[in-house]
Amino acid sequence: MSQDGKRTGAEILWDVLHREGVDIVFGYPGGAIMPAYDAMLASKVKHVLVRHEQGAAHMADGYARASGRVGVCVATSGPGATNLVTGIATAMLDSIPMVCVTGQVASQFIGSDAFQETDITGVTLPITKHNYLVTRVEDIAPMLRQAFYVARSGRPGPVLVDITKDAQQASAPFVWDDSPVRLPGYRPEHGIRPEDVKTAAEMIDAAERPILFCGHGIIASGASQLLREFVEKTGIPVASTLLGLGGFPATHPLNLGMMGMHGEAWVNQAIQEADLIIALGMRFDDRVTGKLATYAKHAKKIHCELDPAEINKNVRVDLPIVGDVAETLGALLPAVARRDRRLWVQAITGMKGDSAVRDIQTMPHSGRLFAAHVMHDLWRITEGKALVVTDVGQHQMWEAQYYKHDFPRKLITSGGLGTMGFALPAAIGAKFACPQEEVWVIVGDGGFQMTAAELSTCAQEGLKVNVAVINNGYLGMVRQWQQFFYGGRYAATPLRSPDFVKLAEAHGLLGLRVTEREQIADAVAKARAYKETVVIDFRVEQEDSVYPMVAAGADLHDMIRRPSPIVETAADE
Repeated sequence: MSQDGKRTGAEILWDVLHREGVDIVFGYPGGAIMPAYDAMLASKVKHVLVRHEQGAAHMADGYARASGRVGVCVATSGPGATNLVTGIATAMLDSIPMVCVTGQVASQFIGSDAFQETDITGVTLPITKHNYLVTRVEDIAPMLRQAFYVARSGRPGPVLVDITKDAQQASAPFVWDDSPVRLPGYRPEHGIRPEDVKTAAEMIDAAERPILFCGHGIIASGASQLLREFVEKTGIPVASTLLGLGGFPATHPLNLGMMGMHGEAWVNQAIQEADLIIALGMRFDDRVTGKLATYAKHAKKIHCELDPAEINKNVRVDLPIVGDVAETLGALLPAVARRDRRLWVQAITGMKGDSAVRDIQTMPHSGRLFAAHVMHDLWRITEGKALVVTDVGQHQMWEAQYYKHDFPRKLITSGGLGTMGFALPAAIGAKFACPQEEVWVIVGDGGFQMTAAELSTCAQEGLKVNVAVINNGYLGMVRQWQQFFYGGRYAATPLRSPDFVKLAEAHGLLGLRVTEREQIADAVAKARAYKETVVIDFRVEQEDSVYPMVAAGADLHDMIRRPSPIVETAADE
């Protein structure tokens, strides 16, 4: 602080971050943000140097998902800011609270195509909850405070704050204002109407074949315990979206499993036969519904969602409830009757048929290594307690099918955007958020190569995460679609990869390779015992596919099943 009591904009930036509860940021320096980096040396906020700005955004995202707090990333102007875009869009589609701080060229150069100038607020307008261009030092503190308020309130999301270099360098008096932030026209909170609770309770009590949908909102609102009490009182079985996994215990007898494109066949069939759907904190995206014209035609629908824009957007519902999921469940719990719906649950169990093979974990073996082996054995060895971060593709779906999540915030994955390269940096953020957790990265050989440079971040920070590369030599999910729908013409999907063991060693880390199922337990044990990051190269069956599968635009119950019955089996233990 200068002798006249003034502070530079750069100093104010770090002070506000600290007062907002930020203890760590992920970033990469550059010219337009250099004043902020210089002031950072005197701040109380830890900085993690990433190897690519996309990694910074994913780390902030993973930090937020694991902790429930706002994640923060920092980048310079131009290419630094645009490299954040994919990570910002990932957070936006999954409603993750994040504040992205970017440097901008000096205000007098804006619009002149100056060196490293990009209109990042214009670029990110469609993929942020809100964004700000700050050109005056006096506006840095109030706009940052607004950014955090917007990011974490209502339906969470990413907010970008672009600060010009001259605003960072200028000085102004700074007095912390801790009064509540108020934004005209922004009303993020919605109270539950008593008449809606009464109507919902009547519909639930009258239903004979109800299903409850557990979406990401259950986890975001901290409603897992309330949901369990509600389910055990009403006897209603639960189906989960991908982002809802862990919101209701996977091992609970009323948990049906995941729904949708690669969900359980019996779950999708039960949805089509249900007479009531209670959707909590989910948005009926296309991967969940299949063909809308034939989706759950016999079911009345109650949709509880914090964002009113999501209600009736894709699926018309009979009763919309706009509000926080935890608040809604808290109001519904005393209003609904205690019911025994054992016959309906038994009917769903009867729909499993041959698909129940996953329940007893019989899989092809004969010395060959399948991705399902890796997921199941990892679940068994870690007792389902690890914090798992997945990338996007076949391995993501196999993890959802074979690793049973009993606890919220223990599965972190890119759902809405489906971002390859997400897993490793997001896991780094998650590990910083929850250093006591055992963190496993499940990633394909394609997605891993997109952000594998962040292994150097792990090495520099002395960070411990375990990376399981599901290496099948293909861009697996695209290859599967080519097999099913494009006559087996594998265009640009065969993939040559580096030696992942040597790659890990080049970063000063431990690399291991597994080619047979019998090697899994030993490799996992070595990884868990090692004090730094470990990469395990799992060489799995190359042309295995994820089953069942609902083709894009097909009826939810019209699923592609495994073409031939599984004859060879392997014991669990």
